[in-house]
Amino acid sequence: MGKCLIIGAGGVASVAIHKCCQNSEIFEEIMIASRTKSKCDAIKEQLVGKTKTIIHTAQVDADNVPELIELINSFKPEVVLNLALPYQDLTIMDACLATKTHYIDTANYEPLDTAKFEYSWQWAYRERFEKAGITALLGSGFDPGVTSVFSAYALKHHFDEINYIDILDANAGDHGYPFATNFNPEINIREITAKGSYWENGDWVETEPMEIKRVYNFPVIGEKDMYLLHHEELESLGINIPGIKRIRFFMTFGQSYLTHLKVLENVGMTSIEPIDFNGQKIVPLQFLKAVLPDPASLGPRTKGKTNIGCIFQGKKDGKDKTYYLYNVCDHEECYREVGSQAISYTTGVPAMIGAMMVMTGKWQKPGVYNIEEFDPDPFMEALNKWGLPWQESFNPELVD
Repeated sequence: MGKCLIIGAGGVASVAIHKCCQNSEIFEEIMIASRTKSKCDAIKEQLVGKTKTIIHTAQVDADNVPELIELINSFKPEVVLNLALPYQDLTIMDACLATKTHYIDTANYEPLDTAKFEYSWQWAYRERFEKAGITALLGSGFDPGVTSVFSAYALKHHFDEINYIDILDANAGDHGYPFATNFNPEINIREITAKGSYWENGDWVETEPMEIKRVYNFPVIGEKDMYLLHHEELESLGINIPGIKRIRFFMTFGQSYLTHLKVLENVGMTSIEPIDFNGQKIVPLQFLKAVLPDPASLGPRTKGKTNIGCIFQGKKDGKDKTYYLYNVCDHEECYREVGSQAISYTTGVPAMIGAMMVMTGKWQKPGVYNIEEFDPDPFMEALNKWGLPWQESFNPELVD
């Protein structure tokens, strides 16, 4: 079918690359590019002889637009799949504009020096992508991503209007470490230590970090403590799903994780403000990232399952209706398949599917779009085929 340039070589990128190589009819050639080429070469080495996909590797600085443009022009991919850091979204979008190449990512932009993430920076590219005749697909991970597609699917097939959405992200996995993060520590800790918020009646309601706690009995994995966080898909779903009165996002955390995080916060290790240390500037959170276990190393030690999904409340034919769409993913099964734990797997698989949707033309229109703005049906079918089968239930337990 064509070529895909994948920028990034971390845990999520590794999963997406493995899945692209399973789908070689679509991804005939891929190029893995990262600041550290040896990481790209290591992923390639895992797949040589196991796929029909032709794999290339390259070194690139994703902060450097001319470098990105040169790489895209030399490889000439149909799509660029951005699995680098959220700080680099805009430079990669700039390079895609300059080369008229379709763009896909999994997380919205956030400035390096401010713990704030929102879509406004990327939505500002709409007119330029329209004029260039190319598609930018934002948020093709799990949350955002699959949860947004779930919302579009629920609206299309089960509701005339959706009034309430609760997104529930539960990880019942155990990696055996006293403290580790399941994805990039810097991004993970910035997200969790920020103020929480939820969308209600057309506006944001802000909360203190981890202020709102609920207990929920999740299918398959059981009862877990979960906490309200701010999350980017609330912003786009509040606009794109008609009838919305409130959207909330909850994530589960164990007490050991929260205790360690609080201590680190209290001693300043989660700060993003540079400090002087032995005559040089360092960012405490970046130093902490360097000493914590690499999330990509957690695969062989993690046991248990995740459960991520959405509870919807709304109306169908004038009657109240509740509906729950979710996926359960097994850490050990993911590791056996692609050498990853489930957190990377649940993001990497939809990243590949989003790239496939754009590459095949099923999801292609000039401009910048969030994932729920396209027809959800082909994506939902692909989830079942490529390793993230979804389940549904009616009249589920609600979150108060």
